[in-house]
Amino acid sequence: MTAGILAQLIAQGSAGGTDLATLRAIAEEAGELAATRALTRLGLADEEAVRDVAELRALLAAWRDAKRSAWKAAAGWLAALLLTAIAVKFGFGQWVK
Repeated sequence: MTAGILAQLIAQGSAGGTDLATLRAIAEEAGELAATRALTRLGLADEEAVRDVAELRALLAAWRDAKRSAWKAAAGWLAALLLTAIAVKFGFGQWVK
C-alpha cells in the first residue's frame, strides 16, 4: 500500500466520523504486522537474525574482495603474457640464450 492510498483511506475514515488517532493506530499496527510477517517468511524473526545478517554482510564483503583480487591477478597475468609475446615476436628471446 502506498502512502497516497493510505492517506485516502485515512481521509475516508475521518469523513465517516472515525477518530484520526484511531486510524493512525490501525495503520501502524497493520504495518507492524506486515513487517513481522515478512521477516518471519524470510527467516529473520528470531534473535539470531541480527548476527546472521551481519555474517552474511561480512561474507558478501569477503566475496567482493576475493573477486576484485582475482580480476587484478588475471589482468596482471594477461599483461605479463602480452609482454612475453611481444618480446618473443621482436626476438628478445635470443638475448636470453
